[in-house]
Amino acid sequence: MMRIEKVVAPSQYLTPAQVHERWPFLTVGLLAQLRYVGAAERGEGPKYLKPTPRRVVYRELDLVEWLEASERTGTAGVSA
Repeated sequence: MMRIEKVVAPSQYLTPAQVHERWPFLTVGLLAQLRYVGAAERGEGPKYLKPTPRRVVYRELDLVEWLEASERTGTAGVSA
């Protein structure tokens, strides 16, 4: 069986500011709130990487998957 590995080019890593440039509704502040411990534990935000204590980056693929997971077919609320 052939093993396929996910390869991500460095250009696909985005800072919060770059995420905001691409998707203006995702502000730097909102992304920070989504990384906050409570929101992160509930899985509310996109996956992120923290290569240094002061640097946060997002994989473009993870952002697209997170956005796609929010798809709805109606206006009714989602029951938990």
